[in-house]
Amino acid sequence: MATKNKYIPLIIGIAIATGVVIGGKLNFTDTSDNLFTTNSKKDKLNRLIDYIDYEYVDEVNTDSIVDVTVNGILDNLDPHSTYIPKEDLQRITENMKGDFVGIGINYYPYKDTIAVIKPTEGGPSERAGIMGGDRILLADGEAIYGKDVTNGFISKKLKGEKNSRVKLTVYRKGEDKLLEFKLRREDIPIKSVVASYMLTDELGYIKMNRFAESSFKEFKSALDELQDQGAMKLALDLRDNPGGFLGIAEQIADEFLEDDKLILFTRDKKGKEERTYATGRGDFEEGEIYILINENSASASEVIAGALQDNDKGIIIGRRSYGKGLVQREMALGDGSAVRLTVSRYYTPTGRSIQRPYTNGDNHAYYNDYYKRLRTGELADEASIEVDDSLKFITPKGKVVYGGGGIIPDVFVPVDRSFDNETINYLRRRGHFGYFVFEELDKDRSAYQNVTKYDFINNFEVSDDIVIRFQEYVNRKEGTNITFVAYNDEIRRLIKATLARQLFDDNAFEEILNKEDIMVQEIILISTEYPNFKQ
Repeated sequence: MATKNKYIPLIIGIAIATGVVIGGKLNFTDTSDNLFTTNSKKDKLNRLIDYIDYEYVDEVNTDSIVDVTVNGILDNLDPHSTYIPKEDLQRITENMKGDFVGIGINYYPYKDTIAVIKPTEGGPSERAGIMGGDRILLADGEAIYGKDVTNGFISKKLKGEKNSRVKLTVYRKGEDKLLEFKLRREDIPIKSVVASYMLTDELGYIKMNRFAESSFKEFKSALDELQDQGAMKLALDLRDNPGGFLGIAEQIADEFLEDDKLILFTRDKKGKEERTYATGRGDFEEGEIYILINENSASASEVIAGALQDNDKGIIIGRRSYGKGLVQREMALGDGSAVRLTVSRYYTPTGRSIQRPYTNGDNHAYYNDYYKRLRTGELADEASIEVDDSLKFITPKGKVVYGGGGIIPDVFVPVDRSFDNETINYLRRRGHFGYFVFEELDKDRSAYQNVTKYDFINNFEVSDDIVIRFQEYVNRKEGTNITFVAYNDEIRRLIKATLARQLFDDNAFEEILNKEDIMVQEIILISTEYPNFKQ
């Protein structure tokens, strides 16, 4: 498993590079005619592609040649200028928009059949009566099960135009006949705030997984609710958050910073600067704020952490962040594809660029930065963090901060190797916890029918038998013979958290994991035992 796992940080790095638009405006409106003039270099490229299309001895997909050409050009720029093929653009756009039109279900393609994990709360499927464990067999009379049915086909049948109707034929365990449901497709939110609850009587907690168009509204709603519950302190968890829209990060930072405090500034190739300042609309300017970051917190996550740190506001806790200080703008290419091109750099209020070094055209070392941190011991020991004294900056209250490669936290928390280890991470990425829990629930869902979320979180215990069955499940799927003796408690915790997610919601999942999360526990300790703690 370790062999397969060694490429994961590379994959994470590529995802961050290709999936994040931190600045600029989407749907760049200038046409190519207005932006560019014809020249011999571009004519040469067009003539070559036409020549291949008309004269090459074998049939060639010139679209693929164009894709390769565009990627080749961008590969010689910075690591975050990327090409988005048309087959990926809709999915990425939906993710950044924060919603899509559909029927509102979470599902697995389980044994060649669409198995409902849980309908979206308040969505059309839940209102119609669809339940976890249901198998969707037909959509408008057309089969969406079987080995030859693709995910694209399933998505096409379940998504559609807003307010359009679809009739689903469903198998439900225990029912004598198939059930039929008629639904109207609606806007289904893709949540950015995956958890929000009170850690203590005064300390609220919000976890965000990206910065989409809808993220500020979600954040504000969660913050208002926590304040109604008595929150005067807030832990904002941005771990593993790859970023998103610059404007959303600015709005969230504005909630914590006093009027006219500089949030950041950007600078383009011509030296033009644009500065963003806090306004008078912040609702948490008097509250205590803690920002959780790690090595996968990038882009917009770093904007918030940097803005607060440089203004001597709150405490940044965790490990050094990813180090992405470039701003992209998206431009459509006219055929359903798009390019996200780096158009400027952003700087924190003290003038820091937190972009880590890169060499144009050589992204190998850039994407393997995780291994360097692992090799040098940085993830376990704060003293191993490399800093450049030439990039030293001073905050208004005299705190030393550094540029050149991410945000260094005020309070360092090492990686928890009892939980964040290669085997467990591999099992999570492979989806083994989710599939196993689904099968466990499918045996007898009525056993949990009268269990409340509160009782489950605080009183339910995962039995030894369940752990053994999970071990057998993994060995059967992977063809291995591993045991979980060394991290039995962590396996129990993840099984329980995954059960809570499928029975209740993501909030329950995070709440269970956070009970033993050393970074969350550090914040609780600082906020309660050392209320006047300052860096």
